[in-house]
Amino acid sequence: MVSSLSEYEFALPSELIAQEPIEQRDQSRLMVLERKTGDRQHKAFYQILEYLHPGDVLVINDTRVVPARLLGKKKSGGGVECLILHYPGSQVRDSFTTPCLIKSRGKIRPGEFIFFDENLEGEIQPTSPDGTALVTFRFQGTLESVLQKSGHVPLPPYIHRKEKDPALQETDRNRYQTVFARNPGAVAAPTAGLHFSAKLMASLREKGVFWVPLTLHVGYGTFAPIKSENIEAHKMHSESYFLSAEAARTILEQKSQGRRIIAVGTTSTRVLEYQAQKYGTLKAEEGHCDLFIKPGFSFRIIDGLITNFHLPRTTLLLLVSAFAGRDNILKAYQEAVKRNYRFYSYGDAMMII
Repeated sequence: MVSSLSEYEFALPSELIAQEPIEQRDQSRLMVLERKTGDRQHKAFYQILEYLHPGDVLVINDTRVVPARLLGKKKSGGGVECLILHYPGSQVRDSFTTPCLIKSRGKIRPGEFIFFDENLEGEIQPTSPDGTALVTFRFQGTLESVLQKSGHVPLPPYIHRKEKDPALQETDRNRYQTVFARNPGAVAAPTAGLHFSAKLMASLREKGVFWVPLTLHVGYGTFAPIKSENIEAHKMHSESYFLSAEAARTILEQKSQGRRIIAVGTTSTRVLEYQAQKYGTLKAEEGHCDLFIKPGFSFRIIDGLITNFHLPRTTLLLLVSAFAGRDNILKAYQEAVKRNYRFYSYGDAMMII
């Protein structure tokens, strides 16, 4: 079994890293990869209708991205960027303390204040054991209202923005969010779901395709690189999830009847396979998932996967390689580069069946 991270490297021209979303969600490109043969077909995303059958189950992640990136200043006037890592809930009022990632030109010490606007300030606490900064935020009203006013969408580090471009900021608020996002708590979007439009979802329902939601609040750890060349040494980040009794029942019933379970995204995949590995089945639960899926993993639930094109040397690339085979994936990625597919969060899609 391959365990060296260098085996999951590929060359990608920077101009193929999508910086903005395509005008219409379901008009992105779609590569369909047959996992057994490695055969590939090239379509528009809305043509996914051709590959889905009545009774198929699409498992979607209905997490909602929180505008958790805050731009403020120290008392000295120096700029500070603060990313809230753990969202405590929309209705939290007045104050809360949470881990954050902080960027600042100078050092920030415990007890120092950051001023974001007239209604929001943060006080730096002693550094937490994992190295993140603890910040106590104080404000008036609900956290949801404060972040909607003062927060920015926490885009991935490979998407570059000018801070004073209100048009792009508004675009990101709407488009770095799935149309089925319901439960706030993520700091990164489940990007496979970004390709679905309301019209396409309606067409799939008419065809008899099931939509089953679960929630996994995607954390910033999804962008964390694997630091060890030995894949086995990597420790996966943990993210909170919720699977309802109805969702578990529908998936199990349809699978028992021979219907295909198709995960929309690596996040949905990890929740389903985490539960199957832990319990041998699916059940209603609110918990934390830290499953690291890598080549050699035995999938018990999913029969197909809809996903984006991922960064090299990442846990996401290892997951899709575990499902479709490393050689199949790297050959598909090489072809995607030749055909100028758009990569990463705002990029094009792949369906593995």
